[in-house]
Amino acid sequence: MQRYFFYLCLVKKPFEIQAPGGATTVLLHTCCAPCSSAIIECLMKHGITPTIYYCNPNIYPLEEYEIRKNECSRYARSLGLEIIDADYDHEDWLREMKGLEQEPERGNRCLKCFKYRLLNTAKYAIEHDFNVITTTLASSRWKSLEQIEEAGRFAESQVPGVVFWAQNWRKGGLSERRIQIIKEYGFYNQQYCGCEFSMH
Repeated sequence: MQRYFFYLCLVKKPFEIQAPGGATTVLLHTCCAPCSSAIIECLMKHGITPTIYYCNPNIYPLEEYEIRKNECSRYARSLGLEIIDADYDHEDWLREMKGLEQEPERGNRCLKCFKYRLLNTAKYAIEHDFNVITTTLASSRWKSLEQIEEAGRFAESQVPGVVFWAQNWRKGGLSERRIQIIKEYGFYNQQYCGCEFSMH
């Protein structure tokens, strides 16, 4: 009996996810192909079809933005998924971040940046018949899950009819699977968050 109990403790429960309200389609805010790859695969395995929403006006310079967008597009096409390219308005993003340029990573600038991008995502969602949004930002160990959830709840509060799915995308072996997919596809793997303030 003791051996059986010990065995049960070692057996991991399968990773299961369910979108809020049992939704089978979600608008997935995507920051880059490496971060989104395992998440997209996981969603599809659970019968959830993501539409990829590439909204990252924080990325600098424009060439970097295009490289990351193209990698996301390449992955989306390989899976037969739709990808939406939001407007790249870096100047507007800079205006919103004014006064926060010297903030450290995971500081107030990051929180405001998350709010900016997820609010944009929520607005697009309600205009295009999506009820649930989530984000690949929550897959990165360099980001604060608390900040991401706060930003998602903020977006949810500003756009009635949209629900933010606060899933921890670091669990269930997704971090390990992400590394495998990056190698399989030969993805460009960026060396900084995206904005000019994070480059150093």
